[in-house]
Amino acid sequence: MSKTLFEKICDREIPADIVYEDELCVAFKDIHPQAPLHVQLVPRKPITMLSKADAADQALLGHLLLTAPKIAAAQGYADTFRLAINNGAAVGQSVFHLHLHILAGRPFKWPPG
Repeated sequence: MSKTLFEKICDREIPADIVYEDELCVAFKDIHPQAPLHVQLVPRKPITMLSKADAADQALLGHLLLTAPKIAAAQGYADTFRLAINNGAAVGQSVFHLHLHILAGRPFKWPPG
């Protein structure tokens, strides 16, 4: 199976504006930002979507959720940001590699969409 765009970014095969990385994940600026801050937080492990994660991924998923606020804070948005995870094409997922959108810097409406 061929690598996803995000796997290629994690493996440095495609350039990206990386703002954070550790042994479990990589975060980079979105090339089509929907807010002044729009960062993709991607696990290095290729999980196609959240609904395909399993119990073995629990620690990784927790790591992503604990890392996102650190990235937001480092970008100047410590207390006001939104996390979004799209699960499936019908709700906007276009790259089938789990990723969290970290968004901040403008007003957001509720409900989203």
